[in-house]
Amino acid sequence: MSNLRLINETTATSTASVLVTDVFTSDFDIYKIVITDIDQTSSGGFINQLRFINSSGSIVTSSEYDNALLQLKAYGSFGEVRQTNQTKMDLLSTATGNSAIAEGAVIYIFNPFSSSSYTFAICQAQHFYETAGGFGTKAIGVLTELSSITGINFIPSGNSYDSFKFKVYGLRVDT
Repeated sequence: MSNLRLINETTATSTASVLVTDVFTSDFDIYKIVITDIDQTSSGGFINQLRFINSSGSIVTSSEYDNALLQLKAYGSFGEVRQTNQTKMDLLSTATGNSAIAEGAVIYIFNPFSSSSYTFAICQAQHFYETAGGFGTKAIGVLTELSSITGINFIPSGNSYDSFKFKVYGLRVDT
């Protein structure tokens, strides 16, 4: 029997933002998000950003997100991004080209529901740069605000999503 419990499955189309509320509860301390498709509108580059939704149903937009990201490019030198005191996390890096499609990622979220600890996230993702090739990313982030987090919000840095598909799992820990 698996320790992963499917909590939510979301497919969004033609949207500038993807919100999933009431997905994090006291039932689990660790969540796994598996993104199987990100298809963005054409033209330009995008950073897929993440914000959390608190127990009041409000998107947390305060400057309390920190993150670091390593870009593992197949076509050039590796890149690094480090940010503190941001209004969102840049966990999924950049997709560029006329058709930024076929991105995927696995994100783990730690302690989101607990109002006595920070909410952490780690991410591994794959991307495709249309004129150069593929690349992967590894990232870590933290929301340095002590609040109960119950949802998640994905946003592209520009334009919108043609489609966005992911599943959220709770990780049960047997003792």
